[in-house]
Amino acid sequence: MIDASTFLRRALWADTVFSGISALGLAFGASAFATLFNLPEALLRETGLFLIAYAALVGWLASRASVARPLVLLVVIGNAAWTVGSIALLLSGAVSPNLAGELMVVAQAIATGVFAELQYVGLRRSGSVVSA
Repeated sequence: MIDASTFLRRALWADTVFSGISALGLAFGASAFATLFNLPEALLRETGLFLIAYAALVGWLASRASVARPLVLLVVIGNAAWTVGSIALLLSGAVSPNLAGELMVVAQAIATGVFAELQYVGLRRSGSVVSA
């Protein structure tokens, strides 16, 4: 366990809010977004359902004064992987989004990459190990 810096907690809260809003929009508006972005409805809905659980975990971490370093590292690595995966999805040809869809995927990939970086910086600014 480490003492979570204010910077880390704020970066986690920002990720929670962004992911939570995205989760609700994608889970409950997948059909509309599928039409708007020319992306598969199932992909959007399943992404939204995953993000509900993810936002709950990150929100829980953000609400703690001390956190398990491995859990925060998992969030950082997950965000970095999400960024790379999003761009790889576009380049793979597995989906054929329209321009709005491409812009949306790139924008959320950038946002997720920024969260990974901010959380990593916050983790480095966090205090030493808390003894039990």
